[in-house]
Amino acid sequence: MGGEIFRDPWGIPHLRAGSVNGLAHVQGRVTALDRAWQLEVERHRAQGSSASFLGPAAVPWDRFARRARLTDTARRCWTELRRTDPETAEWTRSYVTGVNETLASPAAGTAPEFARTGLRPGRWEPWTPLAVWLAMHILFAGFPAKLWREHVSARLGADAVGLFAADGPGTSGSNGWLVAGERTVTGHAVIAGDPHRFIEDPGVYQQIRLSCPEFDVVGIAVPGVPGIAHFGHTGTVAWAITNAMADYQDLYRERLRRTGAGVEALGPDGTWHRAARHTETVEVAGEEPVEVEVIETGRGPVVIGGPEGLDDGVPEPGGPPLAVALRHPPRVTGDLGFGALLPLLRARRTVDVDRAVDRWVEPVNVVMAADTEGGTLHRVAGRVPVRAEANGTRVVPAWEPGYEWRGWHEPPRAGLTEGVAVMANQRGPSAPLGVEFAPPHRADRITALLARRTRWSAADMSALHTDTHLASAAPLLNLVADLDTPPLTAPAAALRDRLLRWDRRMDAGSADAAVFAAVRGAVVRRIAGDPGLAAMAVPPAYPEIFRPWLALVPRVGYALEHLLGARELFGVDRPAIVREALEEVAARPPAGTWGDTHRLAPWRALPPATPYDEPGLSGDHDCVLCTSSVPGLTDLAARGPAARYVWDLADRENSRWVVPLGASGVPGSPHHRDQRPLWLAGDLAPVVTDWERLTKETDV
Repeated sequence: MGGEIFRDPWGIPHLRAGSVNGLAHVQGRVTALDRAWQLEVERHRAQGSSASFLGPAAVPWDRFARRARLTDTARRCWTELRRTDPETAEWTRSYVTGVNETLASPAAGTAPEFARTGLRPGRWEPWTPLAVWLAMHILFAGFPAKLWREHVSARLGADAVGLFAADGPGTSGSNGWLVAGERTVTGHAVIAGDPHRFIEDPGVYQQIRLSCPEFDVVGIAVPGVPGIAHFGHTGTVAWAITNAMADYQDLYRERLRRTGAGVEALGPDGTWHRAARHTETVEVAGEEPVEVEVIETGRGPVVIGGPEGLDDGVPEPGGPPLAVALRHPPRVTGDLGFGALLPLLRARRTVDVDRAVDRWVEPVNVVMAADTEGGTLHRVAGRVPVRAEANGTRVVPAWEPGYEWRGWHEPPRAGLTEGVAVMANQRGPSAPLGVEFAPPHRADRITALLARRTRWSAADMSALHTDTHLASAAPLLNLVADLDTPPLTAPAAALRDRLLRWDRRMDAGSADAAVFAAVRGAVVRRIAGDPGLAAMAVPPAYPEIFRPWLALVPRVGYALEHLLGARELFGVDRPAIVREALEEVAARPPAGTWGDTHRLAPWRALPPATPYDEPGLSGDHDCVLCTSSVPGLTDLAARGPAARYVWDLADRENSRWVVPLGASGVPGSPHHRDQRPLWLAGDLAPVVTDWERLTKETDV
């Protein structure tokens, strides 16, 4: 399986091998070389064993991973892949072989986290990449939002659910846009965008090039998964995705009972059926092990509660013991969509990309593609079940008929408008498949910016990546403008006038943006604390892993536009709240700029031995530069552009890309954080494809 590893000036690996499987082997080796610690963290998270070295804080995730049966689902999908697509299975196995060879070598131990935790790199199984993919995306579609809607409906009534409709705190999104050749200076299409995810260290995405006699592809891969799934350029065709915001995971309220033989679940046929049941043990560093009961009904694994109710044994007030099962496509079909990965690498035209993503399963994405012959593609890819409307909005009763799955939706397709297509998680082509979508601000802003020119170049695209206009500020500023009587204090009146003169740009250096954010946060906290919403203040006692979806302050913060614009809000006096917030901030105004408090806060499995001085950021949740704070809770940004890319179909050498930190996951490496200045400035690194301009590192 001989191959070669080259590096560009940014340490980005460019790999070359004589065969497809040989290339997968080299990709596995270089990924383990650059990201050994990250790979081990992801393997353990997929297995539900991360608490064994990360300690008690990791127990909630491990418990969920065990109860959701992530590794068992990955094994099922691997078995099905071997049966239906042996070529892809062998290709995946070659990748795993490469990972294991590097993890077993001294080179894998250079990451200091291994020494700090006492962890030694373990062995990957052929199905581990599937488990890693599943673990990364099991919460991606935000099925816990159904728990939130249940909570709102039960406490405030069904009509209140729409008031809180907005992106949940755990939802990931993206920007993406396609400009056809008729609108570019070269006559060839440009695709650009940026996926919004939790910013992680090491990064969640890996810039890479994969070259063999069958294909030569540059793109952004997921460490631990072979190929280039989301963003790639083969030289003649390029593609990119965003989250379609589709609803394809269901929650079923189960009625369970213990018998002498185990556990039974009441089915929609009125009969009690035997449920699969066993126990597993989660090892916890520094503490006693935790025993987890794993139950699976005919709907799926039980992820909340059990025969006796919630984990503490307390049933829901006024009802039977609570148990909730999760149903999602890979568990049902044994297919995770890996069959799309090799065809994507082999694609030459948009029609090839189209055929490849026909095999996509999850997460459900909006796909854009363009080729050098003028072809374009704009469609949804993934598997969404056909079922009752109620399945998409709430937890449905497992013992009643009518909530079963009845086949799969045909993925919707869309075209271009005046030579442009924009995707930013709004109600686009995937609208028939979802319940909640992102507000339209990012999509509308990108569309408006693209309309300002008749011709665009690849070099122009970074200006869109970094746009900081905040259209969602309007409802709050409108209320501020109406604060005439009774008169404001002089400081508050001056602050009001200042806000009304503000350009509505969330620039890191803007003191006015800092003032707006302070007023917004004060408004959010006051609305969340108002007696009219008191019934929502205490979330249901669901497992800790679901709490981010159930906390009131973030929900108010993300849905502030709807809440401020609603005709009536349960007696909440919004003008009075805005007045109080303005007076509060006027009395203690922020001392600095937006970037002083809106700082990057990457997720790390293990805190760094020496804390980094993380930078201040421009942007905000509804800006095209989507660096998400949580209004009312924190100005820190844990989410943002996890990569940026510009794919030029006129000349791949004119394509550009960047990640928030660097190509290496090893602290202290010269390429661990060397792209951060580019990312902060909105610049991108060149995509180098001339082998003569690369540095050969080794033969493998």
